[in-house]
Amino acid sequence: MNFISSYAGHIGSNILIGFSGVGRVIILFLEVMKWLGRGLPSRKSLVQQMHFIGVESLPVVLTTGAFTGAVLVYALYPELSRLGVRSWVGPLIAKSLTQQLGPTLSGLMLAGRVGCSMAAELGYMSVSEQIDALKTMGTNPVRYLVLPRVICGTLMTPFLTAFAMFIGISAGLILAVWGLGAEWHYIWEMTCSFMEPFDFFRGLLKAFFFGLTTSLICCYKGMNATGGAEGVGKATTDSNVASCITILMLNLFLTMILVQFA
Repeated sequence: MNFISSYAGHIGSNILIGFSGVGRVIILFLEVMKWLGRGLPSRKSLVQQMHFIGVESLPVVLTTGAFTGAVLVYALYPELSRLGVRSWVGPLIAKSLTQQLGPTLSGLMLAGRVGCSMAAELGYMSVSEQIDALKTMGTNPVRYLVLPRVICGTLMTPFLTAFAMFIGISAGLILAVWGLGAEWHYIWEMTCSFMEPFDFFRGLLKAFFFGLTTSLICCYKGMNATGGAEGVGKATTDSNVASCITILMLNLFLTMILVQFA
């Protein structure tokens, strides 16, 4: 009984810590919106973050999208051939990449590459007391450090997701035609007839929220890092885990909401 009660207490404390973290991230979001209402950060900081988040992440996102589309073709085409509906491979790949896999995998990759970098950079500034120095000089760290990262992370994630969708669908269709012998005319006709603009909007909207939540979580973890190098490493790991779990949970909730409008 003592073991069960202690284990239940441990689970309960972890749940409370999780809800406390959610509340603090929401407070950070409200503070970001307050500073955003007072004006945009400097053009230099925005350009730097857009280059780091967008341009430098493009190879990773394109590679993820291309191999995802190729894997889907190899997995689906033999089964569809048995059913005699080979031309359905195009719509299935396009629907999967635009609605689910494109935004989700892009968000997870960006959480690993961009989010961890944000947490590590801000975490180092926190443990080396650079953030305290900004406060001493009268500079708000949320406006100076967090705001440009959240803006660029939120805006660049949908753009990167769009590239991942395009390259994934293109790679899948090319592989189906040139590698597996599918007929281009029928696949293209079926894909165009079943795809709707709302499919792309659904995926890009998910990517928008994935970028926003990932940026907020990673900035929060980095800003509150303590304990030297070990604390920075823990904040980086925690930010990656929290971001990935949040993306998967948010994907479910957004899917449940958006399916009502399909």
